[in-house]
Amino acid sequence: MRWSPRPEESTHESDGGQIHAAAPGLALNAPPLERCAVRRASSRAAATYAGAAVLAREVEARMLERLQYILLDPVRILDAGCGAGHGARRLAERYPGARVLGLDFALPMLQAARSHGPWLRRVLKRAHVDYLCADFASVPLPAASVDLAWSNLALHCADDPLPALKELRRVLKTGGLLMFSCYGPDTLKELKSAFAAHDGAAHVHGFIDMHDLGDMLSACAYSAPVMDMEVITLTYADVDALLADLRATGQQNALAERRRGLTGKRVFRAMRAAYADLRRDGRLPASFEIVYGHAWKPPQGRSEDGRAIVTMQPRRAKGV
Repeated sequence: MRWSPRPEESTHESDGGQIHAAAPGLALNAPPLERCAVRRASSRAAATYAGAAVLAREVEARMLERLQYILLDPVRILDAGCGAGHGARRLAERYPGARVLGLDFALPMLQAARSHGPWLRRVLKRAHVDYLCADFASVPLPAASVDLAWSNLALHCADDPLPALKELRRVLKTGGLLMFSCYGPDTLKELKSAFAAHDGAAHVHGFIDMHDLGDMLSACAYSAPVMDMEVITLTYADVDALLADLRATGQQNALAERRRGLTGKRVFRAMRAAYADLRRDGRLPASFEIVYGHAWKPPQGRSEDGRAIVTMQPRRAKGV
């Protein structure tokens, strides 16, 4: 499935050309997250993430395959939400002449990422990847300093992706590429429905629709945005194996309106029973909707709030 831009903007005529009104506010279709809880879960998973991130590595491989069809020779690359650094290292291998910067808001993740580099390179301090602890909605880099902004399965961790998309556009050079992946609304739909069958509390995150993410790219004045999605289904012997994978990769309930007390055994028993009805060939499915997007930073033609910049030239008098 692919996305096409929606005609959100109104247009007014002037003597100097067309002036476009700013796009209206974009409503999020995912419930808000507690940012500190997201960071804590990610930090606790630092020691286990690399061994459990099978899906992240698969999506990473598919994104790298897409890069083969894009003419790009980056000097500086930003991996926003780099986690344990696997993707940043693959980018350094793909573009050996580039400087790669891995950015993550969980310091223990970055410490794990640094420990995975070859020991001799660490001793000689010639690592291909540098790491920076910061939020990708507030990147401590100069404007127009990055040729490729890359983010694999991280953007959905932002409470609102729009500020992050604006910030990544700010640090991109003119002609630079943004490429990202994130979860879509059908992610973990089986687990969500199994919980919902007997419990009204929210246990699984909601995720923003591909079309809304595409509209955000347009609102941020990226050019030629392309969005598409696919569903990847993993299978598990039982629900506990799925939950263990989610914990090991830092994907735990961080909803702002989540239940604060312990979830009782009765709720888990009911959830397991409901999920068991989905068993096929002895395995339980877990669906992950993967949304892919890429777009370019065009020459300056819009203001930061999305309005077109129009140059007005006075009319020349006849005979001059």
